[in-house]
Amino acid sequence: MTTVIAFILMFGVLVFVHEWGHLIFAKRAGMLAREFAIGFGPKIFAFTRNETLYTIRLLPVGGYVRVAGEDPEIIELKAGHHVGLEFNEQGKVNKIIVNNKSKHPNARVIEVEKADLDHRLVIEGYEIDEDEKLFFEVDPKAFFVMDEKETQIAPYNRQFASKTVGQRAMQLFAGPLMNFVLAIIIFFILGFIQGVPVNEAQIGNIVEDTPAEQAGLQQGDEIVAIEGQQVATWDEFTEIVRNNPDTEMDFTVIRNGQEQEFSVTPAAIEQQDVKIGQIGVERAFEDSFLKTIQFGFTQTYDWTVLILTNLGKLVTGQFSLDMLSGPVGIYDATDKVVQTGIINYLMWSAILSINLGIVNLLPLPALDGGRLLFVGIEAVRGKPIDPQKEGVVHFIGFALLMLLMLVVTWNDIQRLFL
Repeated sequence: MTTVIAFILMFGVLVFVHEWGHLIFAKRAGMLAREFAIGFGPKIFAFTRNETLYTIRLLPVGGYVRVAGEDPEIIELKAGHHVGLEFNEQGKVNKIIVNNKSKHPNARVIEVEKADLDHRLVIEGYEIDEDEKLFFEVDPKAFFVMDEKETQIAPYNRQFASKTVGQRAMQLFAGPLMNFVLAIIIFFILGFIQGVPVNEAQIGNIVEDTPAEQAGLQQGDEIVAIEGQQVATWDEFTEIVRNNPDTEMDFTVIRNGQEQEFSVTPAAIEQQDVKIGQIGVERAFEDSFLKTIQFGFTQTYDWTVLILTNLGKLVTGQFSLDMLSGPVGIYDATDKVVQTGIINYLMWSAILSINLGIVNLLPLPALDGGRLLFVGIEAVRGKPIDPQKEGVVHFIGFALLMLLMLVVTWNDIQRLFL
């Protein structure tokens, strides 16, 4: 149950922050954000605030912000339609009753001749069995009422396509951006909780009954050489140790300003069918406000570079598709991480947040990066691509992504359960 709660919390925060970035910049640009959703499928919780419907949906496989104009508007008034009109105090139409007009006895029923709800915001038509043509101004925040469900109209200036290239690009980029910001904040928190890792090969805690303790190493020792090879960083130290299981080595250590020699034999630990060396020490940490601030940015940068490097290897065939993980694999990894404590859980959440930001910026149809690519092409061409053609590309891309998700999930299931 602990893992389930931890997974749902982590997933919810990562998706919420991503979609919140899209939502905030949509609203700042004046777009009508119709829905802010966590998950897909049937609604299990919903409320409306400031024009936006906020929902939590059944399937925890992502989320979305639905902005007016990104998809075809649901209702379109055409000549010959009979609709009921209700008015606000200024005499403007604030409700357009599409059906079930008998439930709205105060509505004024007309036959539509022409309607422009994009630019002029007017409805032209006739009362039933009357010849006089009538003109009605429509409130920019009027609602369609269909099957007793209200849907706010979206004048063109509230639609995604009406905004500048810069505004649209920023709204699309804001989701991944917020994932990077979240990672920076989590690394800040880690820095304040545990301190900042010392870059040098300085020993922190020593595990009991390990080669390090048996050799006489102590907390605070700084390893400066192994077998005469200079060691400048913790990463250099761990790489040498990992590559030399069951091999006796001479460590040169600085202790209290004095240089000392120790003989250490790393234990052989089997990891993913490969033996690696370990001596049983943890990295030293230091408390520094300035370095904690730097730690948030440097860790986010380092993990971003590592993830991009691995993505490049996937493209070039150095990594196989079997090495990817879907929701099942991520859940299994989260289960292992949760058992090791809150520090590793926070670290794992930050890494996944960076992953989510990077993946969404890939120039693939249906992802934020794919949509940004179309906006970029528009900026170069000076005119937008046909929305129908773009929609087809994104639909195909989404279908392929779902297929990839199924393949990766099946691989996870085979690896973990079969």
